[in-house]
Amino acid sequence: MNMEPVTEKKMSGRIIALISALIFLVMFIIYYSIMMMMSPGSKYAEIRNEFGIDSTEQHRKDNPIFSDSTYLKLLKEKAFLQSRMIMAETDSIYLTLNLGDSTAHLEISGVSVHKVKFTGMEASKIFIKGDENLILSLMSRPFTIANDRATIKKEPVMIKMAPKDTSEYKPDIMPDTSITEPVNYILEMTDGTRIYICQQENEKPEDRKSRSRFDFQYRLRDAWSSLKSIVRFRVPEYHLFIKIYLPRSDAKIIYRAIPKYGQVGLYRE
Repeated sequence: MNMEPVTEKKMSGRIIALISALIFLVMFIIYYSIMMMMSPGSKYAEIRNEFGIDSTEQHRKDNPIFSDSTYLKLLKEKAFLQSRMIMAETDSIYLTLNLGDSTAHLEISGVSVHKVKFTGMEASKIFIKGDENLILSLMSRPFTIANDRATIKKEPVMIKMAPKDTSEYKPDIMPDTSITEPVNYILEMTDGTRIYICQQENEKPEDRKSRSRFDFQYRLRDAWSSLKSIVRFRVPEYHLFIKIYLPRSDAKIIYRAIPKYGQVGLYRE
């Protein structure tokens, strides 16, 4: 009995199935890429709808004075002051980021209690080269923290057994590991904006591994969220972001000083 025709049919079926799977995979990758490229544009349109200018403001915008750099700088300073006034009324510690002179401030009631200069920064284009009117609108009110993720604990806890009497008392000899532990965290705002704060020290292998592991976990989470949106034929949400690098000690101070649902103000020249 000749088995060659049966074998050939099986091979043909497998080849067809493989080719079909490859075609589907290529089409899905193209579809995924298109949806991801549409994401920033969709977010920009959403911001324009929320902060877009009306016909009256458009008429004012056409006036030459509203395109003057000095006048725009004054408007930005005014918007930033409005944001700080809102935060100062909370009687709580808040964070301000000046993207112009690369400084971060912890403030309370309008007074800076801690200042640090960040050595590097990355940000969404809208924060760097975006429409001036949108920037003014974004800066005129503070961002509110909805959630955060970090490589360190927000409030370090040490569990100790109380001695029965002074004879059983022993001083703490455990080293403070928090001094050298890697510090990287993300502040997620209620509007989806994200502020990444990373320690600038990156010489030790543990520092590099910690940052890579932290970034990978967050990227994986974002990729999964985008994939779920795409399979439902929805454009994935794009998150505006600012990423700054601070000395480890300052990054830790800021993270532990800001309240759980604290606020952040931004200024860009």
